[in-house]
Amino acid sequence: MTNYSMADIKALREKTGAGIVNVKRALEEADGDRAKAEELLRIKGLEGVANREGRSASDGLVVAQVGPDASGSGQVGVLVELNCETDFVAKNQAFVSLADRVLAAAVASGAADTDALAAADTDGVSVADAIDGVAATLREKLVLRRVARVVGEHVELYLHRTGPDLPPKVGVLVATDAKGAAVAHDIAMHVAAMTPAWVTRDEVPQQVADDERRIAEEKARGEGKPDKILPKIVEGRLNAFYKENVLLDQAFAKDPSKSVAKLLAEVGGTVLAMARYRVGA
Repeated sequence: MTNYSMADIKALREKTGAGIVNVKRALEEADGDRAKAEELLRIKGLEGVANREGRSASDGLVVAQVGPDASGSGQVGVLVELNCETDFVAKNQAFVSLADRVLAAAVASGAADTDALAAADTDGVSVADAIDGVAATLREKLVLRRVARVVGEHVELYLHRTGPDLPPKVGVLVATDAKGAAVAHDIAMHVAAMTPAWVTRDEVPQQVADDERRIAEEKARGEGKPDKILPKIVEGRLNAFYKENVLLDQAFAKDPSKSVAKLLAEVGGTVLAMARYRVGA
């Protein structure tokens, strides 16, 4: 039975800036004693958490791991982005260790989205609570932004650092069949550099393709192109869109004379899935 009121919660939140969940826990632990609850929040460094909510967390890091899948015949890759406010905190060991805990929880739980991962267990507490605890210690807003899982006969991992003293800011997972493994590392590096949005044209949402086609046609008409050549111009511009945004259509970064599809054809391989995160993007 609780021995505190909504008025107590409101007053303590306004005075300390702590989040509502932490305020309730402190009041419960303090048996409704508001002064003692305030002291508990201060001891735990939880005052001011709510005040951080409106701040921007656009820095941070990516962490990833590749291991055997459930069948043992393939691999699964997990990629997590954890955000903070500053690069100073991004390279803080407490933040880096937290990211490792979150990744381990993602791998163990099989979480495929941030809600599931936030609720997953890490050392007896939820990932969400673990993040709140470290946020209180570091006094920065921390955000679990994204988690991705890819599965294939082979999964290639590539992490890129934008500075020698900073943790990885770009993370890529590329899942291929067995033959594709021969070029998977080069493709992962290509994905990091060239930022494709989709693996194949079939993955491009129909609405996106329709919009690009409409824009290409309107632009061509605005340029005064003759109606009889409009279809050819529109198709050319749509193909240019695919070459910029679809992995298999892109010119291979290490050898632009051939496409990524051609590179795969040389080894008889296939890309099954990919995930690419850049911190804050």
